[in-house]
Amino acid sequence: MTADAAPAGAGPVGGALPAARTRPLPAGAARLEPSGLLGRWQERNAAATVPHCLGALETSGALDNLRRLLDPADPEHHDGPYRGFNFADSDVHKTLEAVAWESARSGAPRHEDEVRRVVGLLRRVQAPSGYLDSHVLGGAAASAEPYADLRWGHELYVLGHLVQAGVARARATGRDDLLDVATAWADDVVSRLDEGEELVCGHPEVESAFVELYRETGDPAYREAARRMLDLRGYGRLGSGPFEPAYHQDATPVRAADEVAGHAVRQLYLLAGVVDLYLETGEDALLAAAARQWDDAHGRRTHVTGGMGSRHKDESFGDPFELPPDRAYAESCAGVASVLWDWRMLLATGEARYADSLEHALLNVVAAATSTDGTAFFYSNPLQVRTGHDGADEYQASGRRGWFACACCPPNLARLVASLHTMVASRDADDGALAVHLYADADLEDGDGSRVRIRTGYPWDGDVVLTADAPSPVPLALRLPGWADAARTRLEVDGAAVDVAAVLDARGYLRVGAGARRVRLSLPMEPRALAAHPHVDAVRGCVALARGPLVHCLEQVDHGVALEDVTLDLAAGLEVGPADDVLGVGATLVGSGRATSSAGVPLYRAVDGAVEGDAPVAPVDLQVRAVPYAVWGNRGEGPMRVWVPAAASARPGDRGRSGR
Repeated sequence: MTADAAPAGAGPVGGALPAARTRPLPAGAARLEPSGLLGRWQERNAAATVPHCLGALETSGALDNLRRLLDPADPEHHDGPYRGFNFADSDVHKTLEAVAWESARSGAPRHEDEVRRVVGLLRRVQAPSGYLDSHVLGGAAASAEPYADLRWGHELYVLGHLVQAGVARARATGRDDLLDVATAWADDVVSRLDEGEELVCGHPEVESAFVELYRETGDPAYREAARRMLDLRGYGRLGSGPFEPAYHQDATPVRAADEVAGHAVRQLYLLAGVVDLYLETGEDALLAAAARQWDDAHGRRTHVTGGMGSRHKDESFGDPFELPPDRAYAESCAGVASVLWDWRMLLATGEARYADSLEHALLNVVAAATSTDGTAFFYSNPLQVRTGHDGADEYQASGRRGWFACACCPPNLARLVASLHTMVASRDADDGALAVHLYADADLEDGDGSRVRIRTGYPWDGDVVLTADAPSPVPLALRLPGWADAARTRLEVDGAAVDVAAVLDARGYLRVGAGARRVRLSLPMEPRALAAHPHVDAVRGCVALARGPLVHCLEQVDHGVALEDVTLDLAAGLEVGPADDVLGVGATLVGSGRATSSAGVPLYRAVDGAVEGDAPVAPVDLQVRAVPYAVWGNRGEGPMRVWVPAAASARPGDRGRSGR
């Protein structure tokens, strides 16, 4: 491909996708407008987050690690020690990918001079074999032999992110310079696999990347290499220590797995790769395994914010229903990986539940990971910060950090946000319908060059209006969110009311026939109180507050008492509160509660009868204010909680819906 060639693909998932039920729109067919929440997020990402990540590559030492490989006579040679984790090269690659998707979104070659310098550096230090891992090549690893430590070496993980960056740059700019670097290394891995080497990475990611490289180049060797690596996984080849094989996704063969397990990010990246391979091959066993694990993850092991990963010890999924709010790990990268997996499941099936999950994780745990100015980040995302919490540890902080020793999250967030527009809508494989998944101010191409304009105040407002500049030549399919009551949802097509139940299909979308000019979807946006499954012991007797797709939380800054002393009075009702311009949110929630001072109360005390209502001090009434979890921690560090005790007489019952 020449520098002047047209970009060949829509976004991170491109190509024909022969097994897909719905396919990404072509390049340039979707644009988020800055008047809406998602569009503003992309603008902030472009203006603040991406430049911040580029700068951090210098200050963190990630680029110097590569400069160490230059000839000592080269003026750019760096003679200092290797800095950071052994996979620090991946921070470079993810940042390059973010720049590429941002260039595709904006249509401008942003940061092009910087990117060319980095690509030139990568080309100059790449080994003749194509291998390019600065930790190994620079002598910082225990062995100078490539792939000597597949369990912990992360070389194939680093390669995966290099491949995805190369594909992104090729699609965004038409330039193959970075793709050539990635392909040279990928070819070396393909050759080794062909010769019988059992290359299985302790951190899955390369599997998705190789499938995407096949989509970009058309060379089936990359698809088959991804299949081979998936086939090799799950037989304990990586060994143990200090964690068991499940941590590395090496305990159960891919097609036999029923439950998610081990390191959450590794598990989710692996499952994204499984579905990527299914989208190319149509092998039912792959999708069936992914669907079983999706049901397990979302039925028993996902926090109400969409966060995944319960344990700090090994960044892992816990036991079923092990979802402690204060010890939730819910790594930001797991949130990103969850969105990537959901998108692929949506493409494979066309089912709205996967779009629901994608939106839920995106607007809650993923959004919370970045500050409102775009330059500070959470690594873990707890659902409660206790009074007196020591937030000095960057991995369990009570405030965001500008960068991390393990800096996987910031550039991961940047690359996802830069490509968000590619997930707004897709084209159904059966009838060509334009399926809308994310509600935001956006302009979409509907099939023959005509445009559909979406305008909405969502997620603060439930009205979504789609206007076509000509009668739509294709049907429209609008997601009915799982949290929305279909009986109270309203749909109008060209001014005429439509029976929602009559047009709701089996996959969870409202079908509007071709020829429509103006469609209005009105979703009910009343506040909701959510209760957890009774086996989630950590939050028994508590509720989480939500409205639309957003989970809310209480912050200490809004309350004059310790949050641990607050009980919600749901019988008094919940109301939509005013917008908050400081936080950039269009609505808050307000309700009534009580606070009982715990000052002087012994650690344990005898009670008569039920514990509830046996408060040692008479409670006082107070107004409770809840803000979207996505913006917590932007007004200084302090206590926060999502799950709040509710008065026993006012706890919500089971209404037979997921409620998220």
